[in-house]
Amino acid sequence: MPPSSQRHGADIAFLHTAAIHIDTFDVLGLEVAPELKLTHVVREDLLAATEKVGYVTPALALKTREALLALADGGARVVVCTCSTLGAVAEATNEEAAVPILRIDRPMADLAVLQGHRIGIAACVPATVPNTEALIAESARAVARDFELETFLFDDIWTAFREGRLDDYYQGIATRIADVARRVDVLVLAQASMAPAAALCHNLPVPVLSSPRIGFEAAARLARRGDTMRRNAR
Repeated sequence: MPPSSQRHGADIAFLHTAAIHIDTFDVLGLEVAPELKLTHVVREDLLAATEKVGYVTPALALKTREALLALADGGARVVVCTCSTLGAVAEATNEEAAVPILRIDRPMADLAVLQGHRIGIAACVPATVPNTEALIAESARAVARDFELETFLFDDIWTAFREGRLDDYYQGIATRIADVARRVDVLVLAQASMAPAAALCHNLPVPVLSSPRIGFEAAARLARRGDTMRRNAR
């Protein structure tokens, strides 16, 4: 599937697996870092193929690396993968890239392990679950934190997203979140597409973390740091 859009020399270049994320991150860009130039590539085929087989195959990992490196080679200061299912591949690609490659959910995981011992993971795509569980464990080990994980899979709601029934998707997630929040200290929404559901939840006993804003703020800091380093090198 060809990229949806691409401009060389962006401050932050995003690799998405759903076109809906373009508006999400463009809005965040205007709110958080209007001075930064963003670009987007959408590769729905990568997530669709992963869902079909149930995990990220070596061939899919290779295609993901190629897409990320193409963005890095295009002049971006920071490359961000917004698909949590492909997040581990994105971080592994850092070894081959000249610029930072960030998985959108890493900053969220780092924050989650600081906010509670019992961490809940809510996900709608089964293939995302092991990746997010591994991510939380890595973040906890990095700061020597003990933790307990409980995973809540809302896979029956994913059809609504695939069919474009976004209001049903968000409301379905919000209802489930209200049911499970009392069982944990902090709840993590594993997929960026789930983020709007958090706004529908009121009076929850625990924090609900989603990746888009937290991850974008981290990417913006990296992009600004790179700009400062380049100016100082002149």
